[in-house]
Amino acid sequence: MKKKVLVVFGTRPEAIKMAPVIETLKKDRSINCKVCFTGQHYTMAKQVIDFFNIKVDHELKVMKKGQTLEYLTKVMVPKMSELLDKEKPDWVFVQGDTTTVFLVGLVAFYKKIKVAHVEAGLRTHDKYYPFPEEMNRRLVAPVTDLHFAPTKRAKENLLLENFSSKNIFVTGNTSIDALLWARKIIKKEYPKFKKINFSKKIVLVTAHRRESFGKPMEEMFRAMVDIVKQDSDVEVLYPAHLNPNVREKVAKLLMKNKRIHIMDPIPYDELVYLMQKCTLILTDSGGIQEEAPSIKKPVLVMRDETERPEGVKLGVSKLVGRKRKTIVSETLSLLSSKKKYQSMVKGKNPYGDGKASQRILQILKKAK
Repeated sequence: MKKKVLVVFGTRPEAIKMAPVIETLKKDRSINCKVCFTGQHYTMAKQVIDFFNIKVDHELKVMKKGQTLEYLTKVMVPKMSELLDKEKPDWVFVQGDTTTVFLVGLVAFYKKIKVAHVEAGLRTHDKYYPFPEEMNRRLVAPVTDLHFAPTKRAKENLLLENFSSKNIFVTGNTSIDALLWARKIIKKEYPKFKKINFSKKIVLVTAHRRESFGKPMEEMFRAMVDIVKQDSDVEVLYPAHLNPNVREKVAKLLMKNKRIHIMDPIPYDELVYLMQKCTLILTDSGGIQEEAPSIKKPVLVMRDETERPEGVKLGVSKLVGRKRKTIVSETLSLLSSKKKYQSMVKGKNPYGDGKASQRILQILKKAK
């Protein structure tokens, strides 16, 4: 009898990391895999769905303008309950640390449906950092039946929380599976970037996390201005999040600088293209910390802590905090020193080898 699996995701990062899992599960004849898109971040996730040609069986459409965590909880729990009653899966797959992950895991527990958590075990050990992600991934863990940890460190975190080792498996991160797949199908050139001089030192920036709003984001943006001012060969590319907390600071601090290219959020394939073309990456997000080492690009992480310390330990990424002065000095130092630059790009990716989805499939097939 086929195992019935329902894969659930709601945001762009989840869609990226679940795409290769969905593809792998659907190709196996022993698995009946269906897909639910909650629509937590509808437009940005839809780009990934289209790019990877994911067939979505159910859309919950929970998103509304200015949605709060309380609102998501109120609408998602009953909708997911209804869907699980209809589909009656053997397993529900969730990924990462979004509100979708925790709520779907909770409802599956209420229905006594087994939960598989992809990218389990990431921790900062500060419940408010990142917020609400740290608590989402901690809260889903007790109802999880298969923990797919991306690294040995993530497994150790789960063991320290007294979860059984027989249910924890180190698979690597599916983001690397997705990246290697995407690199085969992205375009060689994108006309929208033709005005950017890629012979310059290109600094790609992603900055959007909730805990960066306010003063920290202002420090980041002022650092970008200082970087292009102090090195005339640098240009900054920043696909800016549409959140008003981000856009207000962008309009105030960055829009008038000709060497800081502000653009709307871009599809995943265009981001991969820019990652390949840039010199280095400044980020406050998580996924790029995993992906960049596979493209041999150094990452400076504009956060005080990271739940992905493996890259820092190996030297392929570096925590630079959120202070303007430190961000500027670390970026300019890396751009001016071939020795420092090469030391960051020579290491191998600690987050995976592109075979995580296959490992997940084999573990699921053996699970009772």
